Amino acid sequence: MRVNQLANETGVSVDTVRYYTRIGFLKPTKNPSNGYKEYCAKEKRRMRFILSARQLGFSVSDIAEILDTADQGESPCPLARRLIQKRLEENEKGFQDSQRLRQRMYSAVRDWETKPDRAPTGNMICHLIEEFSESG
Repeated sequence: MRVNQLANETGVSVDTVRYYTRIGFLKPTKNPSNGYKEYCAKEKRRMRFILSARQLGFSVSDIAEILDTADQGESPCPLARRLIQKRLEENEKGFQDSQRLRQRMYSAVRDWETKPDRAPTGNMICHLIEEFSESG
């Protein structure tokens, strides 16, 4: 199958297929008669694997490690377990950071509701931001 067909069958753009081909995740053969890249069922499975891994939060470098391990005939499962744990910890930290930011934003909205607008001066740009403290 050609790039268009692989893209259609896996629900991605042609550019996505080309990207994963360019970085070596997909390895199509070249049709000698017309020079077109041809993707086989194995490449379609790899594309679906890549998409599933991305949906789970694996990075491109994580996926490269997993594919390399599998291509060497070794089980990538222990690696996948370690990497997903690492990604989960990173996600949890980001989630907590986002929640703290959300609380600061709510606090700012409440604090700023009653404060007047002021024109900038030589010493101040926006007093709302410069005078803000979480304690409100």
